[in-house]
Amino acid sequence: MIALTLAEVAEAVGAALPHAAEGTVTGVTLDSRTVGAGDLFVAVAGERVDGHDFLDAAAAAGAVAALTTRPGGPLPALVVDDAVAALGRLAAAVHARLAERGLFTLGITGSSGKTSTKDLLGQVLAAAGPTVSPPGSFNNDIGLPLTVLSADETTRYLVLEMGARGVGHIARLCAVARPDVGVVLNVGSAHLGEFGSADGIALAKGELVEALPESGTAVLNADDPRVLGMAPRTRARVVTTGRSEGADVRATGVTLDDAARARFTLAAAGEEHPVALRVVGEHQVANALSAAGAALAAGMTPAAVAAALSAAEPRSRWRMEVTRRADGVTVVNDAYNANPESMRAALAALAGLPATRRVAVLGGMAELGPDADAEHERLGRDAVAAGVDLLVAVGADAVGMVAGATAAGAHQGEGHGTSVGGTRVVSVPDRAAALDQLSEVLVPGDVVLVKASRSHGLEVVADGLLADAGAAAGLAADGGPAGAGA
Repeated sequence: MIALTLAEVAEAVGAALPHAAEGTVTGVTLDSRTVGAGDLFVAVAGERVDGHDFLDAAAAAGAVAALTTRPGGPLPALVVDDAVAALGRLAAAVHARLAERGLFTLGITGSSGKTSTKDLLGQVLAAAGPTVSPPGSFNNDIGLPLTVLSADETTRYLVLEMGARGVGHIARLCAVARPDVGVVLNVGSAHLGEFGSADGIALAKGELVEALPESGTAVLNADDPRVLGMAPRTRARVVTTGRSEGADVRATGVTLDDAARARFTLAAAGEEHPVALRVVGEHQVANALSAAGAALAAGMTPAAVAAALSAAEPRSRWRMEVTRRADGVTVVNDAYNANPESMRAALAALAGLPATRRVAVLGGMAELGPDADAEHERLGRDAVAAGVDLLVAVGADAVGMVAGATAAGAHQGEGHGTSVGGTRVVSVPDRAAALDQLSEVLVPGDVVLVKASRSHGLEVVADGLLADAGAAAGLAADGGPAGAGA
């Protein structure tokens, strides 16, 4: 973060400077456990924890001041009506200052793949200059400002992930940090219950390209009609990505290696260069193309982009983390979140991994609205079509998968084997029951996919599988406080 005086911070957030208060702010945090000397502690009152209860701890750890919604406490208090909104104003002031000094900002949104694309793009741009890219899914009104505030005078590229749970959310994030490049990945079913329709999701996602300056670049997925339809909504230059023949940035000759990692030829600007991804799943091709389009818009050459994509490693947790246990069982932890599109992509990745048997441990998909039952039933059918040998449906929200799987020919019930030439499906009430079921049936050579919406916390199942039977000695094959939006 750039250093700011308390007076500068007070002006940015719209608060009165306490009498005789002085000092320099060199960092910002909402977590009293991470406070360091010179930090501004932002006291946010959440559903379970009120940051104002930790002002003493923040002061003891060296905080120079606090951003609060009520006066008092051991620290100079910058009192505002809404601490989260004030955090956004502070980040906007810092971003404006850095943008004047040449900071290049890239924003990414989409129903799925945002974090994976952000991780790829951050690593690609780092090959060209100092880059700030957020950890995990820092993509909302808290996470995005914190990412902005982590940039400083040395930062050349700032990569921002932008989520939304309603119309106007992305526009608000863009007001904090106006991007030079806006990347829209896809329009899917994530949070369909909140948006009401896919068109409503597209309306919200398109706010990113509407915020771009005329000198900017909109990077749009040509393989998604709703994303491509956003082109008229921006004044910026439009660059399309995808496998479509007419896309500006294309992938040709896509193949998968024996670890389900994609190889392809990147075709852009009249050049062709090979790419060998280190992330798992064919769906990562679309993410890589979007990252490539953004990096090219930032001034990198096609050759440099292809080389950097091939070197990029998996970064964020619980997203297609592939770990081989010491006993030969492989666990694919993709439990961070789920929607119908990302579930199908994960099943396709599972199908591409070499295995004695393929096991899918799936929980419910949240916020799908009136289509929830039908989507869960369809997912059961998709699991059978993907060649899953054992489907473990976890929790009441996942029972529709059982109906879909059995309708597609799966056999229902417990046991140590799988159906001969087919799928066996088992319904369990919770995560503990899932672990019990799996501990009885897994054998060396099995590959286990674990995935559900964030609220179901199935990473606990993946962690339990890795802790079981000496798995802590396993070898990873590949690999925030802010929450996440769609």
